[in-house]
Amino acid sequence: MTQTYRVFIDGEAGTTGLGIRERLDGMAGIELRSIAPDRRKDPDARREMMEQVDLVVLCLPDDAAKESAALAASLGTKAPKLLDASTAHRVDPDWAYGFAELHAGQGTRIAAAARVANPGCYPTGAIALIRPLVDAGVLPDDYPIAVNAVSGYSGGGKSMIEAHEKAGGPSFELYALGLEHKHLPEMQFYSRLTRRPIFVPSVGHFRQGMLVSVPLHLDALRGVFGPEILFDILEGHYPQGGQVRVLPPSDGGRIEAEDLNDTDLMELRVFGNEKRGQAVLVARLDNLGKGASGAAVQNLRLMLGLDKPAALEHAHA
Repeated sequence: MTQTYRVFIDGEAGTTGLGIRERLDGMAGIELRSIAPDRRKDPDARREMMEQVDLVVLCLPDDAAKESAALAASLGTKAPKLLDASTAHRVDPDWAYGFAELHAGQGTRIAAAARVANPGCYPTGAIALIRPLVDAGVLPDDYPIAVNAVSGYSGGGKSMIEAHEKAGGPSFELYALGLEHKHLPEMQFYSRLTRRPIFVPSVGHFRQGMLVSVPLHLDALRGVFGPEILFDILEGHYPQGGQVRVLPPSDGGRIEAEDLNDTDLMELRVFGNEKRGQAVLVARLDNLGKGASGAAVQNLRLMLGLDKPAALEHAHA
């Protein structure tokens, strides 16, 4: 008989919370619990709920997520497992980083952890492209990395969604040009870069979908490497049939952002010009799927023992 685990989504009315709830609704082995809307901000109601469940997903702003984590910790041995979708704990050594495909053993660490920080959408793409090349010794850890990315407007929260859906919104805009985007710490740390990358995010007038790109000069890599070698390293890092897939360049040297919408997949590609000694690494994902709710459900299933990490790790061995 399958064990049933009780799950509470703290902040279930937000975009990520709704996406997680939709994925978990009716899933075998999961029983969703909720607090009445008029008591969602009541600390006593939330503490009482935390005592009754096995796992709490935090879909809250950073400060509120820290408060909820402290509230859970106050329960001592009765504390539930926590999965935090905010940026509050992503580089905290006491929290496991919830990118199961990061390296060998990361899925096992997530499965054993009481506290897991779900990755950001942009870092998911950037780290997936950069980390295998650093681990392979090909990409110097002090390489002056630039990460360019475009996301659908759903990644910008309630105000941005309203701006685009009610008023039309700009067709395209760069933002965070003060170079202090909140995803930079995890992007640098889990890519194992010693030099802080330059990150230039942007938003397009489409609801969801994401492209993350990293340009490289091949002569600045360690050794003599063409684009096909970079492809081989990425392909060897990720298991076949998993959520992260390494594919040949798309036809015509073009790629659009929305093809993976409503999936939990991520595609990685290497576009290159060996004659010019240049390459561009590209990740495509749904910012609401593998970039948010889909990754959270993957981590939740690992934390509750509903999935085993072995399949995520055999390709790294």
